[in-house]
Amino acid sequence: GQMNILHVNMSLDPVTGGGTVERIRQLHAAMRDIEGVSSTILSLAVGRAEEVESEDIVLLPCWSQRWYFPAPKLLTIYRLVRQADVIHLMNHWAFINVMVYWLARLTRTPYIICPAGALSIFGRSPNLKVCYNRLGGMALIRHCAAAISITEDESLVLQQNGVASERIFHIPNGVREQDFAYSDAKLFRQNVGVGDEPYLLFVGRLNQIKGPDLLLQAFVSIADDFPKLHLIFAGPDGGMLDILEKESAQAGVAGRVHFSGYVGEDMKSSAYYGASLLIVPSRQEAMSIVALEGAVCATAVILTDACGFDALAHAGAARLTEVNSDAISLAISKLMSDPDLLLQMGGKGQQFARQSYTWNISAQRHIELFRQCIDGAALCRPHSS
Repeated sequence: GQMNILHVNMSLDPVTGGGTVERIRQLHAAMRDIEGVSSTILSLAVGRAEEVESEDIVLLPCWSQRWYFPAPKLLTIYRLVRQADVIHLMNHWAFINVMVYWLARLTRTPYIICPAGALSIFGRSPNLKVCYNRLGGMALIRHCAAAISITEDESLVLQQNGVASERIFHIPNGVREQDFAYSDAKLFRQNVGVGDEPYLLFVGRLNQIKGPDLLLQAFVSIADDFPKLHLIFAGPDGGMLDILEKESAQAGVAGRVHFSGYVGEDMKSSAYYGASLLIVPSRQEAMSIVALEGAVCATAVILTDACGFDALAHAGAARLTEVNSDAISLAISKLMSDPDLLLQMGGKGQQFARQSYTWNISAQRHIELFRQCIDGAALCRPHSS
């Protein structure tokens, strides 16, 4: 019969939402094309999310943008939970997840969690996060029918939080090739104003966890060796824009460091195709979607070993570095001095992304897991992964 899936994520805003928004939207789109599957998203009306509201996307009013606190429309949530055969909870620090969890326990609806790298207490408001875990966050983790880890490392964190290893399934992120069909680099170059000169690219929110400050320091230390090279930060401000602008002015490289703000669709695709190197200097990340997008556009990648995507390096498409500016600047110098290697890496990345990491593959794997959970199979018999 028909399988009704309810995905829950606290945001669908493409500007501020980052990787989990991309993951939910792409899985939902891929699942709509699969016969016998009905997919619905429950989220909050924040940012530009209203643009995507439709019959199968339900947005709750948001009482607090800072805490993503939903209006407690319990009847609406209850109806969706009851209609669902299985619930897919994305992220972890979200009041909406706890509300859905309580109602899922009430209706005995199996739910699967995908924390997407958010389980450890990192970043803002640690005390509130401890309270959230006591309120239901930890119970939510313990009672799940199964858990999805986006990276191999996340499986360990899930086990430390009380999920048995046979209930943890590794399903990495994906990419849609047709989203990156626009390969003319001129569009982005003209938008930023870098002419034909080479540039390094950062894509993501400008906040501490994403490490843009490390990349700026790395760039400053090699700027004299590569006098024509530019650095472009493509992403919305997450609290660090002022600092980054000041630091680049103080270091005398302001004319070569650009802040384009959020880029999406063709502009984003154009940015990847034009870049000499994509750099992902994150301090913590659950499998960088940005690195995968860069790879599908045949752009060589440097990423830190905290990005949960070592597979890209093993495929010969990326260089792994430690999370510090010296390691990053060394990697940039080596790769920028070897244009042939950059081309080779880009080619390997594109092939790797196309073969192993499409959202259709990912959606099929989610559905297999959901079927097992509905049948109780994931719980009743240990599963060798």
